[in-house]
Amino acid sequence: MKTPAFSIPALCVAVATACTGPRLRTEPVFIDGRAVAVSPDTVLALTAPGMSRVLLIDQRSGERRTIGADELTSPAHVQWNGDRLYVSDVDGGRPQVVVFASSGELIERIDLGPTAAVPHQFAVLPDGQIVFETTDDRLVALQGDSLDTFALNDSSRKTGALVAAGGGVLHAVPTRTITLYNGLGRIRWRIDWPWSDSTYVADLAIDSRGRPLLLASQQGSEGFVVFAFDTINGGITMWMEGPTATFSTRTYGDIRPDSTSNWIGVIE
Repeated sequence: MKTPAFSIPALCVAVATACTGPRLRTEPVFIDGRAVAVSPDTVLALTAPGMSRVLLIDQRSGERRTIGADELTSPAHVQWNGDRLYVSDVDGGRPQVVVFASSGELIERIDLGPTAAVPHQFAVLPDGQIVFETTDDRLVALQGDSLDTFALNDSSRKTGALVAAGGGVLHAVPTRTITLYNGLGRIRWRIDWPWSDSTYVADLAIDSRGRPLLLASQQGSEGFVVFAFDTINGGITMWMEGPTATFSTRTYGDIRPDSTSNWIGVIE
């Protein structure tokens, strides 16, 4: 396989990935540049541009349903935390996180306030704290009325991306670093940005195997690349190029380009 134009660094390592638990033979990880979230009981949650609700796909039964049609305006980032689904939205120009029960019942709206630097980017810790990036180069943790510094952030001209990972937070800051924090904001691993300054992050995801995935492209390029990271040291274990920002994993963990129409039909 040809190495992507924004070259793979020497830190790449090869590992075998075991197949665990029941799952579809094909499982989407990015749809039109947006990460797909997988619940503990293998329900996929995904959004797509122009879709003002969240599509849920039960991997065991194949059942498809939507939630949030009356509560959401422009949902994008989704994350399961137990049996609750957290969804990013923007209301009146202010970023929010909207929380639903797995049944689709609205639980609460959480206003991230004017300090949130990147709409639609957040990570929920196991205890319910919401971590997001602020305009003063910090990651903060919000719980109720309490807003505390989670970690200091490397400043960059480009906005960063966040995803909950392994009980902590994975944070990619373009042109600077990619860091996995534990739930207390301490660094598990950090790697320097391994690509050119023209590379940007479309989104981050965690697949059903717990692998951190980064979807990237270059300014002026029509293609995309997904990189998989080792959970222990941050080494790049796999990558795959594709013509669009939609990718899936297969039974044995390999990543392949996919089509949005395979997952989102006209009725959604």
